[in-house]
Amino acid sequence: MAISRVRSLLSLSKCKCKSKFNFTSSLLHSFSSVTRFSSSTVPSQLERVGFIGLGNMGSRMANNLIKAGYKVTVHDLNHNVMKLFSERGVLTKDLPSEIAETSDVIITMLPSSTHVLDVYTGPNGLLSSGNRLRPWLFIDSSTIDPQTSRKLSVAISNCALKEKKDYWETPVMLDAPVSGGVLAAEAGTLTFMVGGLEEAYLAAKSLFLSMGKSTIYCGGAGNGSAAKICNNLAMAVSMLGVSEAFSLGQSLGISASTLTKILNSSSGRCWSSDSYNPVPGVMEGVPSSRNYDGGFASKLMAKDLNIAFASATEVGVKCPLTSHAKKIFTELCNHGHGMEDFSCVFRHYYSGKEEP
Repeated sequence: MAISRVRSLLSLSKCKCKSKFNFTSSLLHSFSSVTRFSSSTVPSQLERVGFIGLGNMGSRMANNLIKAGYKVTVHDLNHNVMKLFSERGVLTKDLPSEIAETSDVIITMLPSSTHVLDVYTGPNGLLSSGNRLRPWLFIDSSTIDPQTSRKLSVAISNCALKEKKDYWETPVMLDAPVSGGVLAAEAGTLTFMVGGLEEAYLAAKSLFLSMGKSTIYCGGAGNGSAAKICNNLAMAVSMLGVSEAFSLGQSLGISASTLTKILNSSSGRCWSSDSYNPVPGVMEGVPSSRNYDGGFASKLMAKDLNIAFASATEVGVKCPLTSHAKKIFTELCNHGHGMEDFSCVFRHYYSGKEEP
């Protein structure tokens, strides 16, 4: 009954979209060296992990869980990705509902709220078997709107467990989006922003630290999702500000290298200037140094800004910078730059020049 109520409440979309995942040579190298460690140090209530969503982030997160000794079962709509895991001895399942039948914990890492809703409440979803569930813990690391996170948390808390897990009598959900990007996912240095029941967060902390370097408890259900969209809002606006400053500086005769030194030793210093510089030729190892390939796609930034703007509208908060940033990144996508890193705004919106 609880599940049918939440299906109606969430207006489930049945869209089935393929994962955007493309394995890079570095991922293939890291995956080929995956070794299963002894699971004797893994808490029994966390031992069997189902992982759904093997994109650029999820595949690397799953790899790190396997390395840490968890018994991982995976699912993705991309069967080529599933085959790569299967060929290395990792159990795969064709449906989310099958993942739920073999797991203590479920982790989802999906592109959007629509995908999350379908995986959880769709016809073959994690909750499709009724209101008695095998997994005691559900963790969603997708970047979605806080409202969806909270509604799913309520739906799961209204269910019961088929088998009691330690002192857990009902299943719980944590929203736990991440910061750090693909390189941090591969290195296991992600930061998790976690919302939900604090006792569940503490019980799952070792699981998070198998995939990341730090965790931050943000409060109740949906607060992890809220923290992530606020972080990405700030990241988008700072990138626009830095790109605008560099473009203006070039037009006024100041080289981007010189202006970078000034910003990074002055009050204008920020992540976009000192760690993720958008000007080609200024900094090595960032997307701008490789024609904006890789990194965080502009279409994902546009998606996150849409979430932030919709959330602001819902609670009646003025967010003019969010609105303007959303328009700029949407325009980038409409002009064919959606797959390029979001720092390409320097080149394609501000017409900034490469450093000689």
